[in-house]
Amino acid sequence: MLKVIYFLARGAGPSINTLFKRGQLFTSLALALSHGTNDAQKTMGIIAMAMVTTGYVTTFYVPWWVITLSASAIALGTALGGWRLIRTLGGKIFKIRPVHAFDSQLTSAGIILGAALFGGPVSTTQVVSSSIMGAGAADRLSKVRWTVGRDLLVAWVLTIPSRPCWQRGCTRSRI
Repeated sequence: MLKVIYFLARGAGPSINTLFKRGQLFTSLALALSHGTNDAQKTMGIIAMAMVTTGYVTTFYVPWWVITLSASAIALGTALGGWRLIRTLGGKIFKIRPVHAFDSQLTSAGIILGAALFGGPVSTTQVVSSSIMGAGAADRLSKVRWTVGRDLLVAWVLTIPSRPCWQRGCTRSRI
């Protein structure tokens, strides 16, 4: 996507950065919308499924309070922990300029919204991280600090197996 943006912006002067900064208003809104359509839905589905299996409700539906709770939790988590994530993604992977931020937000929003429309759960953090690394690599492979990417990959791989057994739904074998 960055190569397409560079092609469309060829011959432009440094003032094009102002256009990309202003364009980020729309791409960040699209990314926020896609984040809500994907991550909150997974949480609501798990809560609704738990309500059905425990007998709290007899049919599978998502009550208004679950929607409100899930949306509030996503907003609170983004507000409280989002800056640490933004600092890592925006500065530790590589030095992002407005064109890279515009590109990664546009790409991430498209992927996440596409996944939400087709019913595929994806990790917003993984998609955004990958699109930022892709934007840096599109400029120059050596521009990306691949050790940060490796650390992110290790964290993603260890996240699922490291959860306690009761969260994964496994049972203890009897000897």
